Amino acid sequence: MNFAMALDYQSCINCKACETACKEENGVQLGADKQRIWVGQTEETIFGRPFVNFYPSQCNHCLDAPCVDVCPTNASHFAVGGLVMVDKEKCILCKGCMEACPYDARFVDDKKVAVDKCTFCYDTRILNGETTTACQATCPTKVRLFGDLDDENGELVQLLKSRKFFVLKEDEGTVPKLFYLVPEQDENFAMRSIGHNTKIYTWDEFKPIIEKAKAKRSPQWKSM
Repeated sequence: MNFAMALDYQSCINCKACETACKEENGVQLGADKQRIWVGQTEETIFGRPFVNFYPSQCNHCLDAPCVDVCPTNASHFAVGGLVMVDKEKCILCKGCMEACPYDARFVDDKKVAVDKCTFCYDTRILNGETTTACQATCPTKVRLFGDLDDENGELVQLLKSRKFFVLKEDEGTVPKLFYLVPEQDENFAMRSIGHNTKIYTWDEFKPIIEKAKAKRSPQWKSM
């Protein structure tokens, strides 16, 4: 197993249903600055044509996660399927993982006195045999698709085979596992809105990157 998520980001309407579902499902501390998932927003113009992009985001569960490397107590670790997790009992709030994360995906849970982040609903769903996350199940516009990158016949890989996509902050070398799907209706406009330095991938192009990073890191993954 190699858990990941694809996001059809231009279908996002920023309704906050995913954020609310995440808090309810996982008991996330209340507060706008206490979010396991969130929606970023960009507003720009291209040749005088205005556009707004919403970028749903969360922990990227990076295959080559720097947050795991810097943790002095092994609180940040790889769990089943390459999920990047935090053991709150081991966390000493040094905040090294927060500094190391390129995606600003971690925050301090004041109730637990430990770092918190997205878990892809590991404790509340995956361990119980469920195959999706609370944010995917709640999204009214079907932005998110959770799945297994090792399952070539699974819905996630089939989607990535059929659509071009990109990842955020690729130059950090973390091999993130949030895949942003390039819109099919207006691909040229979408590519310009993404940014000139963002590389657009096909599944066949990105799969070797995944396999290389997994070969390096999977010995650290815990088994079910």
